[in-house]
Amino acid sequence: MNSNYTRRHMIRSLAGGGLVLPGLLSELLADSTRENPTAPRPPHFAPKAKRVIFLFMTGGVSHIDTFDPKPYLTRNHSAPRNKSKSSFYKAGDWSYRKHGQCGTEVSTLFPHLGGMMDEICLIRSMQNINGDHFGATIGIHTGSATFNRPSIGSWISYGLGTLNQNLPAFMVIAPGLPYAGGQVWGSDFLPAVHEGTRIIPGPEPIANMHRRSASARLQESELDLLDYLNRDHLEGRETDTHLAARIKSFETAARMQAAAPDAFDLNRESNATHKLYGLERGDTKSFAWQCMVARRLAERGVRFIELIDGDSNVDSNWDAHAKMSVYEKLARNVDKPIAGLLQDLKGRGMLEETLVVFTTEFGRGPFVPNPGVEGRGHHSRVYSSWLAGAGIKGGTVYGKSDELGDEVAENKVTVHDFQATILHQLGIQHQNLTYRHAGRDFRLTDVHGEVVREILA
Repeated sequence: MNSNYTRRHMIRSLAGGGLVLPGLLSELLADSTRENPTAPRPPHFAPKAKRVIFLFMTGGVSHIDTFDPKPYLTRNHSAPRNKSKSSFYKAGDWSYRKHGQCGTEVSTLFPHLGGMMDEICLIRSMQNINGDHFGATIGIHTGSATFNRPSIGSWISYGLGTLNQNLPAFMVIAPGLPYAGGQVWGSDFLPAVHEGTRIIPGPEPIANMHRRSASARLQESELDLLDYLNRDHLEGRETDTHLAARIKSFETAARMQAAAPDAFDLNRESNATHKLYGLERGDTKSFAWQCMVARRLAERGVRFIELIDGDSNVDSNWDAHAKMSVYEKLARNVDKPIAGLLQDLKGRGMLEETLVVFTTEFGRGPFVPNPGVEGRGHHSRVYSSWLAGAGIKGGTVYGKSDELGDEVAENKVTVHDFQATILHQLGIQHQNLTYRHAGRDFRLTDVHGEVVREILA
């Protein structure tokens, strides 16, 4: 049924029941057809992907220890890098094995994910624009390492809207804040309605998720009156996107009270599905929970779903300066859930329309200041990421680092290339997704970026 008709019918019913003042009736009816900033919008061309699930590993995952084997470092472990002996080679702490028909090598840290490599295009030539956590984190998300810019999820919400008006277009499941904080899902100069909605794992992932009014009808009348007063206050202040977004948030929040409890209720998921993700029943805080919820949100029309593993606490993220051994626990936390997510999407026929992205802000360096140092430093010159589903050429490796894992050797992929490719799979020409701000047209990829067409099926 047409949503405008439904709303107009409800308003008339409320008026008939005396729940809306007669003097407000005509204005409420007239306002019921206003433009919706999150309504679905057509892409520039036929897309391969309807949605994105973006897996972000906070802290900088070591490419050398996960997805990019370096025999040279193994052979020369602890040998001096130069005559001055100011640095030494450090080998990967885990062995590698080939997986699938493609034979892609993956570290033993990821046995389950390794089993999914026939679905994955592994990029071993990523390069970020900054080597510190804050700059690299906002770089991979916003395309800028130095200035506030909208997040990729906000750009996609702005460009495509949401397929389900009962849920936001952009949702972020984050138990803690990453190094760049809420800027990771911020909308900056885009209308604030496109900012990501943060979900915090736990028994109540969204505050006030359940109705407090005595009845749905009473709540509807309250919301209509509130909406009228808000719109009256907005008149003459239309350029205040934060005010407009707050009004829109009330509308979305009301609809989420109907849709969100169902989306986060995993009780109906089978025991087999729980086992696939490695999720214990009743668990609402693990990364496995995040992954299963992501699939449920994807089913319900959310455009961009980001899952964040870790926060800015060095003891709970991938920033292994002190000891690489923390990777055993970190990898175990995400390996089976991510593999389960890919299997689940594929089994439901959703992977062909869902782009799954795995990335981090940078890698870790191949050199250490002294032999025996157990950790690794930041390394943005080259690292690894991967994509799967939605027209991506699975079972392939693109790009190459040098024998040390220090520099890009072949087919560099910048963060702007990465972003342009994600947008392309959604049917968006990255050069044409722009927003006028401060006298110029801005875009996610700034003045850079080329679609990496070699990885497209």
